[in-house]
Amino acid sequence: MNLSKLSITLSKIVLGSLALYFVYVLTQAVSNVQRRYIGTKDGTYINSTTDNQFIKKLANILTKNCTTQLCKVENILDYVTNIPYKINNFQAHTPQQTIQKNFGDCDDKSNLLISLLHEKGIESYFVLVPHHIFVVSHLDIDLKKEALYINGKRFYILESTAKNSPIGFPLQYNLSEIDTIIEPFENRKIEINKLEWRL
Repeated sequence: MNLSKLSITLSKIVLGSLALYFVYVLTQAVSNVQRRYIGTKDGTYINSTTDNQFIKKLANILTKNCTTQLCKVENILDYVTNIPYKINNFQAHTPQQTIQKNFGDCDDKSNLLISLLHEKGIESYFVLVPHHIFVVSHLDIDLKKEALYINGKRFYILESTAKNSPIGFPLQYNLSEIDTIIEPFENRKIEINKLEWRL
């Protein structure tokens, strides 16, 4: 093979590799958009949940002495609510950044809260209302408190922005103000057939 043919072959290999790399980058970008962004009537919500080793280790530390689901949720909620609330006017923090910076707004703290709950297998969703987001979790026990019933299933509100807030935080909004309920790890909207706030 002469130098000219070798040069053409190498050029084809390089161009082919660049084309494959471009397709890979494009696929990753589309996947990232599908996993992190979801449209709402007020715009787009950016999901920053994670299930990395740091979060898994922290969830295990926070719940190491727990034998019940209730204890796990209480310990995780207490940890998150004791991180100072501060409005983050820039890009949403990842859960790890919220811990490192030791502050966060409702998005930041809810992303951390739901990431930790996910590690312990606790069914939880984001609830979007005007200018706020909170978390709801399904617990196997009746706390004798009002709860949000989504399609007949009981979920207790977990308010990440109120220091030492209890499981079963009161609903501060009208049911009609609930814009979207999101399953964050599949990044999908929950279809709401029936929504109730009751004991």
